[in-house]
Amino acid sequence: MNDPVQPLEADQPSPPDPNTILPDELPVLPLRDTVLFPNSFMPLAVARETSVRLIDEAISSGSLIGVFTQREATVDEPGQADLFPVGTASQIHKMFKLPDGSIRLIVQGLARLTLHEVVQSQPYLRARVQAVSETFDEHDSLEVDALLRNIRTNFQQVVSLSPLLSDDLQTLAGNISEPARLTDFIASSLSTISTPVKQEVLETLDVRARMDSLNRILIKELEVLELGSKIQSQVQSEVGRNQREYFLREQLKAIQKELGEGDDQAREIEDLQERLQSCGMPEAVQKEALRELDRLSKMPVAAAEYTVSRTYLDWLVALPWAARTDEVVDLPRTKAVLDADHSGLHKAKDRILEYLAVRKLNPGIKGPILCFAGPPGVGKTSLARSIATSLGRRFVRVSLGGMRDEAEIRGHRRTYIGALPGQIIQGLRRAGARNPVFILDEIDKLGADFRGDPASALLEVLDPEQNSTFRDHYLDVPFDLSEVLFVTTANILDTIPHALRDRMEVLEIPGYTEEEKLAIATEHLVEKQVRNHGLLPEQLTITDDALRMVIRGYTREAGVRNLERQIGALCRKAARRRAEGDEQSLEVTPVVVEAFLGAPLFHDEETEQRTREPGVAIGLAWTPAGGDVLFIEASRMPGTGTLTLTGQLGEVMKESARAALSWFRAHAAAYGADPDFFRNAEVHLHVPSGAIPKDGPSAGVTIVTALASELTRRPVRGDIAMTGEVTLSGRVLPVGGIKEKVLAARRAGLKEVILPRQNEKNVKEDLDDILRKDMTIHFVQSVDEVLLLALTPAPKAPSDRRSRARAQPGLQ
Repeated sequence: MNDPVQPLEADQPSPPDPNTILPDELPVLPLRDTVLFPNSFMPLAVARETSVRLIDEAISSGSLIGVFTQREATVDEPGQADLFPVGTASQIHKMFKLPDGSIRLIVQGLARLTLHEVVQSQPYLRARVQAVSETFDEHDSLEVDALLRNIRTNFQQVVSLSPLLSDDLQTLAGNISEPARLTDFIASSLSTISTPVKQEVLETLDVRARMDSLNRILIKELEVLELGSKIQSQVQSEVGRNQREYFLREQLKAIQKELGEGDDQAREIEDLQERLQSCGMPEAVQKEALRELDRLSKMPVAAAEYTVSRTYLDWLVALPWAARTDEVVDLPRTKAVLDADHSGLHKAKDRILEYLAVRKLNPGIKGPILCFAGPPGVGKTSLARSIATSLGRRFVRVSLGGMRDEAEIRGHRRTYIGALPGQIIQGLRRAGARNPVFILDEIDKLGADFRGDPASALLEVLDPEQNSTFRDHYLDVPFDLSEVLFVTTANILDTIPHALRDRMEVLEIPGYTEEEKLAIATEHLVEKQVRNHGLLPEQLTITDDALRMVIRGYTREAGVRNLERQIGALCRKAARRRAEGDEQSLEVTPVVVEAFLGAPLFHDEETEQRTREPGVAIGLAWTPAGGDVLFIEASRMPGTGTLTLTGQLGEVMKESARAALSWFRAHAAAYGADPDFFRNAEVHLHVPSGAIPKDGPSAGVTIVTALASELTRRPVRGDIAMTGEVTLSGRVLPVGGIKEKVLAARRAGLKEVILPRQNEKNVKEDLDDILRKDMTIHFVQSVDEVLLLALTPAPKAPSDRRSRARAQPGLQ
């Protein structure tokens, strides 16, 4: 191995003896990754056996050798083709043999050589060589002088910027006046330029061209060094700033330690860092949290921003980023839980079981958002709780009633004092799991004002395609809501914005029948109220007859809330008696119910009394609280052919009244009424409970029945109710809310109901066998069929008041 050793720092090299005669053949010493220039000294390390033998024989025969650079440093036994054609004739000045057999020597370049032919390969290379002369044009003297000055200046700058070059090189270069020697000296001194570039300088025989090439090399090297110096300066400046910050931070810690603050803050920071790294948050969220933690660590505890930042980090680490409850989808168990907690509600239960069956087969499915819609008190919220119980999930409930601020959903930004996350994030923190059953109660009662629209904020929350990256304004980092089972409840759907309603699957939950209420009271309400009032089951019993009396006489509702209150009232009475010293067990019978609760509030015979006079018909209406019975009254009097409508009726209901009147005027003769009755009469149509707004087309058949009853003087049957839309041609069209309306008729003690023929399928689907058995349902297609069923036979003689009315002019 022939490698350069540490360069010698010596005085200006002495020029070679001009009288030295170079022989035609010289031993050839191959060099790796270095170039020897004339007029320069170079230390070499020789390790190859062939090269060691070459040096030994060269010392004994005159110390002259030819030094040529290898094209590829990896070649161990180079031939002529592996060497550059131009090298340097060299004189060996000193040689040192080392114990390992290698040699250290110092050689001096004498002159440039060209390699003509290798004449010997073993034991070392020997070749025919020829000295080559440099060319210099005297006419280029001015340009050469300019180049010489530029080379000196550039070399001085390179030496001053490069840490690898000794400052003595500037002095040595300044003492050389010959352009060729200066060029070779500088080229041999530049350790940073590559071997091929140095070889190119060596092979350039024209002095001016060599100087021009070296000047370009120096300029490029100077640019690299200046850029490196600039980078180094920037790095040192950054390091200096970091060191300054470090020292200041250490001083701050020492000051805080003296004040008794540093240890607590350091422990807080360490605790927060451990919790951040162990809570399982996504990488992007953790990066933001660590950035905020680093900001917190640089704040003094007394700073106002410290509490804000600390609270923010507390919220981040408290959220269930990775915590989830193990879901157990056991359909038989779920069905048993739903049946035990709720009587009836078969459609809702079936849909829940279908949803869970799909989740069992495909756990990764993005399920629908269920919306339980129905009157108050039918068990919408408790149904969602039963879902959570059956699945083994946590349960969270947020009431949306009256919510008007969009920040209640998305949270407040941290710039505000007292800012907090929205109810969605707060609910998940309370749940402690990322997959709870989350019920949004009373979604139909959301409001909107200048603070925003919460319903619009819910669009992202309730969209399975978007809520995986829900971003709360307070946290300002994405949180995945895709595993949350959202369930919403509503009493009515009309007030829910269409875009929000479109994201939910609505399950209609109708009111309970009397049998279902009795079962709920027996299985749940009585036991609950007895326990809440400090009584034991054996101390108070309520018979089924007593419960039926409470249901019929003291409550008229679709749900069971008032029923529970009345049962609570019975328990209070019993608790008072026991507290006053009466230790006997009490059995509540219908007699006891009336004694404790007073006279019944509702009577079945009321409908019979209301319809004894002509002009009164019983209709059925759907309300947010379930179905209800609606009385419609008609009366005529002298006038100028006008129709008066009262009872706070909506536009649709008013149009139904006009259509009903037009139909009867067209068919008055068929029912024994004067076809011209409207010419000199005024008809007044009134719907009682005038403080309650009423609208919709379903009262059409009831209005035409009331008008026909008044104008034919035939009372309407008191045991029959009706609903349906009427057309000018006398057809009866289908309406909605059939189950609620039939239940309302049953609660009112009515036994027969008239329904449109096209609603027959709703009766079969929505009403159970018991309800259909207790009620007689007539399906009709025309108004004629309605009047045939609803009107009683014509009276034999009208009452005195009606006779006087008929005798008045204009009413004949």
